[in-house]
Amino acid sequence: MKARADLLEHLRGGATTVARAWLILRRDGLQLGFTDHDQDITLNGMSFKASTGLAAKALQSSTGLSMDNTEAIGALSDAAIDEADLAAGRYDGAEVTIWLFNWANTAQNMIEFKGSFGDVTRAGGAFKVDLRGQTEALNVPQGRVYHRGCAAVLGDDSCKFNLESAGYRQEFTVQSLGAEGEIVLAGDAGAVDDWFQLGRFSVQTGQAKGLKGMIKTDKAMAFGARQVTLWQNLAVPLALGDVVRLEAGCDRSSATCQAKFNNLINFQGFPHIPG
Repeated sequence: MKARADLLEHLRGGATTVARAWLILRRDGLQLGFTDHDQDITLNGMSFKASTGLAAKALQSSTGLSMDNTEAIGALSDAAIDEADLAAGRYDGAEVTIWLFNWANTAQNMIEFKGSFGDVTRAGGAFKVDLRGQTEALNVPQGRVYHRGCAAVLGDDSCKFNLESAGYRQEFTVQSLGAEGEIVLAGDAGAVDDWFQLGRFSVQTGQAKGLKGMIKTDKAMAFGARQVTLWQNLAVPLALGDVVRLEAGCDRSSATCQAKFNNLINFQGFPHIPG
């Protein structure tokens, strides 16, 4: 609180030496710091790079539950925010914290905004992103929906199924890529057709590392290979030799929960609701 009080006292002095610092934390754990000051600075033990072209319009906030909101603009560069990473969705939902600080005495600072990245648009070597305040989460519907299908996500705290069990999560190598989106994977699955259908597809190596998709079709082939297609193409193309992980799929029915996963005790649906 002293840092904030000292900064407010500085602002009341008339002639000020203030700038902003941005901390971006991506969902993959990468942390990036930027500042609109003309020199790199260290603030609260964290480093922030200058000359990145990252800036924000005026911050808006209100009392009650209305959302804080603003808009950020910046230049795309390898040194700061790369266009390929934006296109791949690696900044979607990234956490953002903005400080206002006295560059002549960085001990005088306060958090001006805390939220996350929203919609991102790119054009002409620049990007624009909506910043969503912390009250954005209050717009998400809460509570249970009563229907026949399971409301859990396979492997989550409600489902409790261990995806590390043998045969339910396996890694493969990309062997070939078809013109219609078919991906042929080399490995030793030993699983029947459709075993991974509706499951998760995650890239472990290569340029697309960290990207995920949902499996639309899954067919067993000779010598342990599999052919899969995704519901939506990845934002960064796969390359031959990339390692990917497949997780068994679940159609959220009670029959599949029992027969495929032997997990009916944790089924989170209501299969006996009248039609």
